[in-house]
Amino acid sequence: MLLVYTHKITPRLKYTFKHICKRILNIEVGFTSKVEDFIAHNSLKMSYTKKPLSSEFFVRSNNLLFEQGLSDIDITVQQWDETKGFFPTGERSDLPFDIFAASFYLLSRYEEYLPHVKDDYGRFMAQESLAYKHRFLNQPIVDIWAFKLQDVLKKRFPDFIFSERSFKLQPIIDVPMAYYFRKKGLLRTIGGTLSDIGRFKLRQLYQRYSVLMGFKRDPYDTFKWIITKQKQCDFKFMVLFLIGDYSTYDKNISINKKEFVSLIKSVADYSDVGLKASYFALENISVLKKEKLKMESIINSELKAVRHSFSKLNLPKSYRNLIELEINEDFSMGYVDTLGFRAGTCTPFQWYDLDYEVQTPLRIHPYHCLDYALLKYDSQLDKSEHLQKLMDEVKAVNGTFVPVFHNYTFSNIERWKGYKALFNLIIETVE
Repeated sequence: MLLVYTHKITPRLKYTFKHICKRILNIEVGFTSKVEDFIAHNSLKMSYTKKPLSSEFFVRSNNLLFEQGLSDIDITVQQWDETKGFFPTGERSDLPFDIFAASFYLLSRYEEYLPHVKDDYGRFMAQESLAYKHRFLNQPIVDIWAFKLQDVLKKRFPDFIFSERSFKLQPIIDVPMAYYFRKKGLLRTIGGTLSDIGRFKLRQLYQRYSVLMGFKRDPYDTFKWIITKQKQCDFKFMVLFLIGDYSTYDKNISINKKEFVSLIKSVADYSDVGLKASYFALENISVLKKEKLKMESIINSELKAVRHSFSKLNLPKSYRNLIELEINEDFSMGYVDTLGFRAGTCTPFQWYDLDYEVQTPLRIHPYHCLDYALLKYDSQLDKSEHLQKLMDEVKAVNGTFVPVFHNYTFSNIERWKGYKALFNLIIETVE
């Protein structure tokens, strides 16, 4: 066990050290404010305060983990070997930066509570983040810092045996619309037909009625391919279905259609199934509760995981609603249009409520790649290279890589050409 001496044991301090030490480095961690207990400890130990006690392993603390609420923080990002660092510690510290305060800043999403510009959907944009501005968004920087800490501990405590974690893969399949043409109902089908004619989309009109008459498979119906891929893997995909009511933002087929219910059940036989919360469920907990109960009645088990429509998060409300409904896993933490690490980590972590200063039961699975974000790269080679670089960053720290694809990504639609190969590239990393 690593014993940490500090002048004040706070919820922020315990939360951050447990993520870095326990979740990333697999080291149990304890805390003390008593010098005699610290001296008596005969294994890993360090002091985290303003001044060292003696010649022990020491990291000079920033004030952030001892504060409450929000404040204006002056952050200067500097180069640190192959990565970046902030909150410098001075000469006497064994680490040049306070990685614990810096990690808390990123994990708690502190910057998302501060004034910032939002996009048209009210989302926090990558361009607003500290990581984007200082060019470390493409690194799981919290995990990198953790292993820098481990390197120093190994030198200080050469007899201690550190256990290693292994690289993991958690593919997410998002299903906002199960079928493009089928099961839409008479009015929507007529509306789509008139739209095709009005816009001279004769090829789409032909495809529409080829599907409706049973001559062709619906372009969004890629579920046989998904299940086949799942059968080839030892790990489970997480498939998230949108079952909310039809609206301006959500256009899936009705959950009252028996075939849609059967589809969800059949996928649940092979993969983990969760809920893609509708756009209006983000603001209205009663709508979210209705969708949760409906999904639970379909899969005949408790709903474990949710992903918000359009990856929209309104902190802290969005996460508090999940906690109130006892939904304990979220897959919304990432950027729609940019590859990278929104929370600075590739390790699932508990959400910390900054207003209440408490670690919550909600487990955040940050995603690092959304299929849409790869569209900005022109060639298949560019897409593959950027995807591979991202996976290599996660592999270097034996983290968990979380890509988000959609059912329509695996269709034959021109826009998504080559995405099956990209998904196969990801799957092959653990084979």
